[in-house]
Amino acid sequence: MLTLHAADVLVPGDGRPCLPGGAVLVDGHVVEAVGRYEELVAEHPTARLRRWPGLLTPGLLNPFGPELLEQAYHPDPREADRLGTEPLTGDALAALALSDAGWGASARRGAQRMLAHGTVAVAGDLWRPAVVNAVVRAGLTVEERFEEPAGPPTLDPLAGRQLADVILLPLPPRGADATFAVFDAPDVTSLAERGAASCVATVIGGRLVYRRR
Repeated sequence: MLTLHAADVLVPGDGRPCLPGGAVLVDGHVVEAVGRYEELVAEHPTARLRRWPGLLTPGLLNPFGPELLEQAYHPDPREADRLGTEPLTGDALAALALSDAGWGASARRGAQRMLAHGTVAVAGDLWRPAVVNAVVRAGLTVEERFEEPAGPPTLDPLAGRQLADVILLPLPPRGADATFAVFDAPDVTSLAERGAASCVATVIGGRLVYRRR
């Protein structure tokens, strides 16, 4: 089935100018075309339409894979009254004495929080099988990390970084995996101010893996 993802502005991510009224046409799990919404809908009038507010950009890379998934615990909402809602590290993490199942559950929640920030990949080596399994099942890819990232670990890939620095790959040509994110921001400058928490949708391989309710 063809699906047309349209947004106020499309950011190609490869140095080309932003495209107002841009859209990505997806056929199954791959990109069929990238261009102006009016042109694509005229060529494919029967395509299912998903119209999003704000910016449609390539998916983001979070550089803190090990720090957020193997060196932090993401509490279950049912644990919020006891553990809070933010990732636990250090002594608080050690006190939990997590089992493999506990690490896997934490990584599943952490991966979902990453998807809610437009993240489609993490950088850094992951060693715990339960964590790797959770990441793969979420649809995230794991990329090699060549240097330690600056700044404290954060779920927001845009914290202290420019959009161009955290794009995994530019919007792909026809036939490549349809992987991108949409943010509730009118332009790139506003996105930098609002951060990746303004994500409204994340698509990996044509599959809508996160949508803000």
